[in-house]
Amino acid sequence: MLTDAADNSSAAPNASPRIEVTTGSAGTTIALGGRWTSHGVHLVDDDMRKLQNQNGFSQASIDLTDVVGLDTAGAWLIERLSRSLKARNISVTLHGMREAWRPLLEAVGEAVDRNSHVKRPKRRFFVIDLLESLGKMTYSARDDFLMSMHILGATIRGSQMKLGRGSGINFAAITNQIDRMGVGAIPVILLMSTIIGAIIAQQGAFQLRYFGAEIFVVDLVGILVLREIGVLLTAIMVAGRSGSAITAEIGSMKMREETDALTVIGLNPVGVLVFPRLVALVIVLPLLTIIADLASLAGAGFVVWTYSGISPDAFLVRLRDAIDISTYLAGLIKAPFMAMIIGIMASVEGMKVGGSAESLGRRVTASVVKSIFVVIVVDGMFAMFYAAINF
Repeated sequence: MLTDAADNSSAAPNASPRIEVTTGSAGTTIALGGRWTSHGVHLVDDDMRKLQNQNGFSQASIDLTDVVGLDTAGAWLIERLSRSLKARNISVTLHGMREAWRPLLEAVGEAVDRNSHVKRPKRRFFVIDLLESLGKMTYSARDDFLMSMHILGATIRGSQMKLGRGSGINFAAITNQIDRMGVGAIPVILLMSTIIGAIIAQQGAFQLRYFGAEIFVVDLVGILVLREIGVLLTAIMVAGRSGSAITAEIGSMKMREETDALTVIGLNPVGVLVFPRLVALVIVLPLLTIIADLASLAGAGFVVWTYSGISPDAFLVRLRDAIDISTYLAGLIKAPFMAMIIGIMASVEGMKVGGSAESLGRRVTASVVKSIFVVIVVDGMFAMFYAAINF
């Protein structure tokens, strides 16, 4: 509140902040009084803004003699008034300031200086941002590859559970992981594979019916499922189910510093945590692929029987003529490689978890996305390799 000197001469020292403006031959004196803290400065904020734009004086003196309390909020209002007046070429001086307040006013002034010199960055050409993002992705991929090779090398030596000393393989841990990743995944693998096989058979029969070649849907389903769809669909589902679990388990242990505790007691965290999971994945993924192939063929056989009238006996006879052992092995050979990729990518992301739940969520998401992407790329590379060797 903007008041005259006579109205506040007897104000209590703990009163609300007040402003007294007097004009004399020596200039304008702005006397501040009361407690200028964050609890009350809002009462004089409007009056201080009016003073900043007030005309009629060429020099001003800010008197702090009657101020009984000052914090950052009050110092900010005083500094703002002083800078506004100086910007209008008005000479400003401070009087009655306690030495204890000087560091506070100087700190507020330095903060204002820093903020005033911060320039808004110019918007760069989008090509620069694109190249920068590409470079960061390249370096990140390099780091992931090196860490993956480190984990792979340490896993190959996984039977050496203790640093510098040989130890037997923990078959109990591997068996437990086989049960969790393999046996627990059978229902969803059966369901999804059956549905996918049925869909492929229905769409294939629907399209081939126009050419009078509906019987060739058996060839289509057999080759496509055994060479590509069976193992690829299984790997994708395992990456989403078991890969995310591996990342979450290792990441949560990393957050609680349990991996550091393993190192302190002389155990190799990769051997203890990664080795059983990776071995279990290499074992269960080919077995799950076999189950997925059988489920897909069963679903396709049921659809072509009900939709196209091809009996199960005719389906099996045609399937036997359409495929051979190489068709079956072409898909099964991919399974261990995809299992290694899923396990290593999940372990890498788990080891990169920071100390927050947000970091854990990001790494689990990255683990699933990267694993599925790399699995699909590797599947394409296998397809080109098989074509090159006529397999």
